[in-house]
Amino acid sequence: MKAPLLVKYLAVAAIATTVSIGCSCKQTHSKTIETPQQQAADSATEISLLFMGDVMQHGPQIRAAYNDSTKVYDYSSCFAPIAPIASSVDFSIANLELTLAGEPYSGYPQFSAPDALANAMQNSGIRYLVTANNHSCDRGKNGIIRTVQVLDSLGIPRTGTFKDEADRKKHNILWLEKNGIKVAVLNYTYGTNGIPVPEPTIVNLLDSLVIKEDIKAAKRLNPDKIIIVTHWGDEYQPLPNAYQKNYADICLRYGADYVIGSHPHVLQPMHRKYDSTLKRESIVVYSLGNFVSNQRERYKDGGAMFKLVLQKKEKATTLKECGYFLTWVDKKEVNGKNSYAIYPVSQYENDSITLDKQALKQLQLFRDDSHELFEKHSTNVGEYVFDGEKKQWLLK
Repeated sequence: MKAPLLVKYLAVAAIATTVSIGCSCKQTHSKTIETPQQQAADSATEISLLFMGDVMQHGPQIRAAYNDSTKVYDYSSCFAPIAPIASSVDFSIANLELTLAGEPYSGYPQFSAPDALANAMQNSGIRYLVTANNHSCDRGKNGIIRTVQVLDSLGIPRTGTFKDEADRKKHNILWLEKNGIKVAVLNYTYGTNGIPVPEPTIVNLLDSLVIKEDIKAAKRLNPDKIIIVTHWGDEYQPLPNAYQKNYADICLRYGADYVIGSHPHVLQPMHRKYDSTLKRESIVVYSLGNFVSNQRERYKDGGAMFKLVLQKKEKATTLKECGYFLTWVDKKEVNGKNSYAIYPVSQYENDSITLDKQALKQLQLFRDDSHELFEKHSTNVGEYVFDGEKKQWLLK
């Protein structure tokens, strides 16, 4: 039986929220994801975290979620295929690249999605959100405030955007703790599409001095690991730019252990390495791509979920494993209306019952493109693949 999650809020200067919920790197053999019962002995000293990329809501997605019969929005079918993975980890965290600003709902260029989206994500196991991105200010001050109020009302811990300075002090550090392992998560964006951040609200922007001070504040709480989630990079480019590389180095140099990015709407390389200068292991994921959107072009119709498993032995917390699950978004017409669903690629890559012929072809193209990118440019990061016979995920 899983140990209960410890969720608490810390009210310390520049300090934040408490939360809980995992990924694998290249190894010489496959590793099976064991059930909680099989991991009973190890789980007492482990925690797992799973990170998703951009959650977007273009106009067609909003219209597709509306149920003409019940007159309500329903996103449950969108997240159902990935729910078993999201629910299997201790902490599942996504980037909410939109506002929950209320009606009128709208997609690009100024996003406001129904509250039902956040509720459906929570029900599928995605229970933690970061909110700092270039669309944070799409609906101005009220949009920022209402977004965090909705998340708070649902009990969804969050960081990245704040109602005011007092709210930032309470929520800036997303604090994840279980089994004696403590992780601090911080979140920043490169900008807000040129829209000024309205006072007194705050959007965390990538700024070396701010990051330095936030990491100092986090370290005063003695976390085992510090993770920074960034929104950065050139859209639709498969490789990171100089800005991303520079800020990744800044984050690691100031004390972050792992840096996980989004925004380009396509996948970018992942790197796990031991830094001889810093004398510690680090991970940089430059872009997880689109978790869900209406973008259907090649490279943009999918993304990855990145899992980390941390283990504490004799007071030392280390990375036990890390890796990615490829995901792909299916858009199809059902009874004259669009329907969206996020599928784990490895599990559905040959499923001609769930997916039609054209969808399978697109999913397989996304899979092949992603593998080519990672084989050429990623280092020491493996993939979780699904064993259909054993009904288990394996780390390869």
